[in-house]
This record gives sequence, structure tokens and C-alpha cells, in this order.
Amino acid sequence: MKFSGAQQDCMPCERRDECLRKPSHTKTRQVAFFRGKRGRQSETDKMKIKIDSDMGRQMITRRCATVEPVFGNLRGNKRLDRFTLRGKTKVDGQWKLYCLMHNIEKLAHHG
Repeated sequence: MKFSGAQQDCMPCERRDECLRKPSHTKTRQVAFFRGKRGRQSETDKMKIKIDSDMGRQMITRRCATVEPVFGNLRGNKRLDRFTLRGKTKVDGQWKLYCLMHNIEKLAHHG
């Protein structure tokens, strides 16, 4: 929020030299207050609301059964704690190799 004094009030004021940094260049006093983003929620707050809903709970339970075991297998059994290559294309290739290895292992065990 920005506030600006009226020129007819600031120009004849006795304390003009104390109030303004450069009284010779500045005509009026200006003050700005930063109050954050008003009326807008952060992305984490939106996600909390989404997860706490009935549909969100269902999505989380399905995710725990479908996606999380894959990440657990890659991190725990395959020891993919961090990527060893640098660059977006190289990391993408390494990630796809790990996913390919996971899928081949699933096919070998479960047919």
C-alpha cells in the first residue's frame, strides 16, 4: 500500500527538512507498507486444502499403493539416492534407465 502526501500540505510544512531525505528534489512525502500478497494463497496452502478433502484422501491412498513402492524400490534396493551425471538430458537418460530396469524386473518376477 502506498500513501502520498498532498503537495499543498507538504510544501509549506515547517518540518519539511526533517521529513524528506532530499527536500530540494522531492515535493511530497511518500510512504509504502508491504503487507504480503492479499487474498492469494500459497501453493502449499492450496495443496493442503486439496489433500484434506475427501477426493484428496482417496488420491493419496491410491498413490501410496501405485507410485511410492516404485520410488522405495529405486531408492532402497537400487540405491538411487542421487544422480551421478550432470545436465538435464543426462539425468533424464539415467532416470529412464532406472525405470527400465525396474519394469524389466517386474516383468521377470510377475510375468
